[in-house]
Amino acid sequence: MKWDDIQSFLAANFRLPFAISEETLTRLAMSAIGALLLLFVAWILAGWASRFVHAALTRAKVDMTLTKFLSRFTRWLILLLAGLGCLGAFGIETTSFAAVIGAVSLAIGLAFQGSLSNFAAGVMLLVFRPFKVGDVVNVAGNLGKIDEIELFTTALDTFDNRRFIIPNSAIFGATIENISFHPRRRVEVPVGVCYSADIDATRAVLEQAAASVPLGLGDPAPAVLLMGLGASSVDWMVHVWANSADFGAVKQATIRAVKMALDEAGISIPFPQMDVHLDSTPPVDRAKAAPPEAPCDDGGPETDTPESGPSESPNPDATAAPDADDTAKPGGEVRVGRGLFHSQLFRSE
Repeated sequence: MKWDDIQSFLAANFRLPFAISEETLTRLAMSAIGALLLLFVAWILAGWASRFVHAALTRAKVDMTLTKFLSRFTRWLILLLAGLGCLGAFGIETTSFAAVIGAVSLAIGLAFQGSLSNFAAGVMLLVFRPFKVGDVVNVAGNLGKIDEIELFTTALDTFDNRRFIIPNSAIFGATIENISFHPRRRVEVPVGVCYSADIDATRAVLEQAAASVPLGLGDPAPAVLLMGLGASSVDWMVHVWANSADFGAVKQATIRAVKMALDEAGISIPFPQMDVHLDSTPPVDRAKAAPPEAPCDDGGPETDTPESGPSESPNPDATAAPDADDTAKPGGEVRVGRGLFHSQLFRSE
């Protein structure tokens, strides 16, 4: 088939508005074949690179979420570069596409600023791994166990079986407390004893109680520290080491052992008390104590009053008697109704 026949066929069936020369068609055909070959090779190379990244990160024990993300990102990056190469093979300037992609990326970044910050924080959490699934942490003011780490959010379950979905930016931008990071933790139990107790005897009793705690570790050994002399007690601190999984049980057992050991040794623990004293007083005759009421001016006829001087009260002592409810007695006692209320706060040994 000659080229003139091909051109006539294209003009009759496709109604092309322009004539295509043999050289142009040959160049376009070669470019199309090259683009198809490039896409085919890029597809194979993208699949191989994705599997290689996935296997390498799996052997490195990287988090599975980050592993899948990086493997897929590698695949699509290779395909995108291959697509831009195909456009360049047809004579299309890719610099304009780069500018458009940059502008679109800027617009998307401004629109999804919060989501992108969560995404970046999620990548940082998966890379640096300050905690992993199953760890007990205190993040963003919430204490619980990590259930799932995603690129945008982290799922946390509290000990009362509540689920919190926390944005990753709130976690990575704040202090992270990983409670179960270390395999062992130290239990601390403060206790105060009365001043009359012998210090050496108290130390011996507390050391014996700490050594008797079940599930407590012998290495590091338990310790008893004299913390200071308080306002009404001698303050001690009992330290017992335990495995992180047994921390709660060991703390409960330590508190119980300390209390029982002090009771058996006859050493008391001071605690605040309040004594209330109610003293009875004679009843007050309010009719005699109240001053006479002044006459009310209701606009009626006026009556003549003698000019001999001020009138005397029928009860001279009534004007001088104060109200019984407002009377205060010396010695810190306050009259309340018909009784006296007196309180004293002290700590007994």
